[in-house]
Amino acid sequence: MSAALLLTGCSGGAGAAGAGDTSGDQLLTVPREDMGTFTRNFNPFSPKAAPMTKEAVYEPLMVHNPADGKDTPWLATAWTQAPDGKSVTFTLREGVKWSDGKPFGAADVVHTFELHKKLLGGYEYLREVTADTPQKVTFHFTKPFSPSLYEIGGHYIVPKHIWSKIADPARDTNATPVGTGPYTRVEHFQSQSYELRRNPSYWQPAKQRIAGIRMLAFSGNDSANLAFTHGEADWTQAFVPDIEKSFVAKNPKTNHYWFPTTGAMINWQLNTAKAPFDDPALRKALSRAVDREKIAKVAMNGYSTPADCTGLSNAYDTWRDEAVAASCDWTTHDTEAAAEALDAAGYELGADGRRTQKNGRPLTLDISVGSASSDWISVANIIKQNLAEVGVTATVKSPDWSAVVSSYETGTFDSGIVWSNNGATPYEFYRGAMATTMVKPVGTKATENYHRYGDPKADKLIDALAATTDPKVQRARASELQKLFAADAPVVPLFPGPEWGAYTDARFTGWPTKDNPYATLSNRSVTTVLVLTSLQPVKG
Repeated sequence: MSAALLLTGCSGGAGAAGAGDTSGDQLLTVPREDMGTFTRNFNPFSPKAAPMTKEAVYEPLMVHNPADGKDTPWLATAWTQAPDGKSVTFTLREGVKWSDGKPFGAADVVHTFELHKKLLGGYEYLREVTADTPQKVTFHFTKPFSPSLYEIGGHYIVPKHIWSKIADPARDTNATPVGTGPYTRVEHFQSQSYELRRNPSYWQPAKQRIAGIRMLAFSGNDSANLAFTHGEADWTQAFVPDIEKSFVAKNPKTNHYWFPTTGAMINWQLNTAKAPFDDPALRKALSRAVDREKIAKVAMNGYSTPADCTGLSNAYDTWRDEAVAASCDWTTHDTEAAAEALDAAGYELGADGRRTQKNGRPLTLDISVGSASSDWISVANIIKQNLAEVGVTATVKSPDWSAVVSSYETGTFDSGIVWSNNGATPYEFYRGAMATTMVKPVGTKATENYHRYGDPKADKLIDALAATTDPKVQRARASELQKLFAADAPVVPLFPGPEWGAYTDARFTGWPTKDNPYATLSNRSVTTVLVLTSLQPVKG
């Protein structure tokens, strides 16, 4: 066992997944840098579910791939949205069985969504789910809601014959799961490693080419990356600094990465529930001071690109209104223009070189980001330096992420580096950034829209986008939302988040790449199952 694994005390089953094993039965080894220990919990409704629960054990009706924009039928073979947008019907795949051999059908889908609403809430627009036939399910809505196709289609499905008998489904750990996924059988479960082996009843047996998955627990990026770069793991989604030197250069023939910028937009969010951050002129002026080119090159190691004033990540390139993107300058770095904008907005520069608010108090702010995110801390420090150049004093605060998120949720923070909502359409992004329905009072827990900004004009456009299934009308409404975002700067977009993914093909081949983007390289998303059913073991 290498020093990398000794750092975490991993043990058990190492021989089957050992570095260099090309017997054909080698396990796909995946590190988790965000979990120091594992708990045997395969309950997909639990926030503490073990990794690969929703990726390898349970499956969705369809898979939307942000890397190429394509939708792949999965447990459903077809779907139809009603012309009025008030329902969607899925035709289920025949011949699918649960891992215990029982047949999969419409009753399972109905029960899954009833259980989700009971345990987790959400789906406010969902009035009823009906099993029209054993292989056909219709979702009925209280209003036209086109984004439902992806929200519902990408949801995992659980077996009714199991979950209807669980006394406390919210707390049950589901230690021996029954799923339709390719790898459902749990073996060698320990606090720092476990294995998932082949589902004996999988509906695509020809695609179960790998013997199984081995998960490793690590307490942070450094130790996880050490194991990965030393060849003790095959596939990581962790941020790897200077990956060309630390990983690729060690074996350019086998070591690869792909970071498509189709992840969530990463924003600098200013708490608009606090003065003076409720002033759009101030938000735009501060944004003008930010050097996004430096952030992308230095803090993000060149893995991303600067954002524009539509707020859209590169996952929405086909939705972007280029005229809007070119029409505004507040996302373009210009220290002199930023200083002039601050002057014009009434944030005067004193004799001491520091700016004041309109009430005469110093214009200072905190930038909060979790201590584990070294890349985002670098982002915050660059912003701090940029602001100092225009007379604004910023302090970077980096306690544990739990403390940071708590300040976001309760609205006690000044500003922070925050991810945005991401979905198949811009609906999720703009709802999370600008909808009044997402705004919670300070002190009341918010799960999104931490910056607490809402605009009734945005509500109308967001609802209009959701109410139509006509692509032309959807894009027209999205264009209007982009104009509104550019006018008000509800958040300060920085860069589209890369979808981290790196792998070695020394032991497995068939990975998604820039030239073959059949999935992202995420091992924590709905596209993960596409990767698991495409990989092939190298046989030495």
